[in-house]
Amino acid sequence: MIEVNGLDFAYPGAKEPAVSNLEFRVEDGEIFGFLGPNGAGKSTTQKVLIGLLRDYRGNVSVLEREVRDWGSDLYEQVGVGFELPVHFGRLTARENLNYFASLYKGETEDVGHLLERVDLLDQADVRVERFSKGMRVRLSFARAILCRPRLLFLDEPTTGLDPLSARRIKDLILEHRDRGATVFITTHDMSTADEICDRVAFLLDGHIALIDAPRELKVRHGERRLRVEYRVNGTLEVRDFPLEGLAENDAFLRAVGQPTLETVHTQETSLENIFIRVTGRELT
Repeated sequence: MIEVNGLDFAYPGAKEPAVSNLEFRVEDGEIFGFLGPNGAGKSTTQKVLIGLLRDYRGNVSVLEREVRDWGSDLYEQVGVGFELPVHFGRLTARENLNYFASLYKGETEDVGHLLERVDLLDQADVRVERFSKGMRVRLSFARAILCRPRLLFLDEPTTGLDPLSARRIKDLILEHRDRGATVFITTHDMSTADEICDRVAFLLDGHIALIDAPRELKVRHGERRLRVEYRVNGTLEVRDFPLEGLAENDAFLRAVGQPTLETVHTQETSLENIFIRVTGRELT
């Protein structure tokens, strides 16, 4: 769905390129996460991929065609959700979606159904200027999937959302992927990426430091230990054991046999810790 080779882009007057020599592929039906701190080059890359920045060097193919060769017909197959939602404030949520639906040549989603899916049906006829940030983010997502896109680009899709709304959006992203679409997400929210992405790329200062599946990264960089927690006379005991030889480890077998056993879990690291370890930088 996406193939990038040797991508360079520099903004006019900038001393350094925003992205340099990027190379990656996004497969059909994949949720791909582009992860990094603010200023890493995530949004610049996305703007190149959706045709907003055309003065780039290298080869960038989207839907098997060089981005420079696409015209407005690209947006019949691509949906975009920006981090900062832009709507017509004096129009209602329903009027906004009906207007954008009218711009497409092909079939679009039912507006009422979409508003229901993002929990905005009760506010469908309220002017968007009265919406909270979270409501605007949800409306932006609805607009992004309005044309049933084969390729969906989302920039910080859960920013500003409460946990319930964020869960709803993540479920809709997974549902969209399961219907056969490909999803490209740019974010610095490692927990969201870990939860829904099939693969992730770590981006820092315009360069890709690492690409792999979240599970593979956590297995590779995590500690091969099992932590057991249990109570002894009301006091919490915490014991760590190496994964190798657990079946023959008498101390481990005694620990998990405790009647006051509370938890047993592997010492799996997080994507954020892996990012810091690989790049030497924190996410900000």
